[in-house]
Amino acid sequence: MEGTGERLLSDLRALIEDAEALRGVTTGQVGEAATAVRQRMTDRLAHARRSLAETEALLLEKGRAAAKGADTYVKENPWNAVGIAAGAGFVLGLLVRRK
Repeated sequence: MEGTGERLLSDLRALIEDAEALRGVTTGQVGEAATAVRQRMTDRLAHARRSLAETEALLLEKGRAAAKGADTYVKENPWNAVGIAAGAGFVLGLLVRRK
């Protein structure tokens, strides 16, 4: 899930950059319609940037909370953590061996 979120944020950043470049290219266009479209695009880009920043902050906060939770669990239940790690290693070993 972490990789998917990072990929989504990266795609959104690229989309915002492309839209800003498009807005810059159309700056020379005149007329009410072009001006209105540029203004709407400027407003939407500002909103998208704020939304992206909020989403990044939320993902970072959730990631830190998950890491803290895992750290606390391991400290409180060290033998359970060792058992889970050993089981996961065993299963991965079986999967690698089959291929």
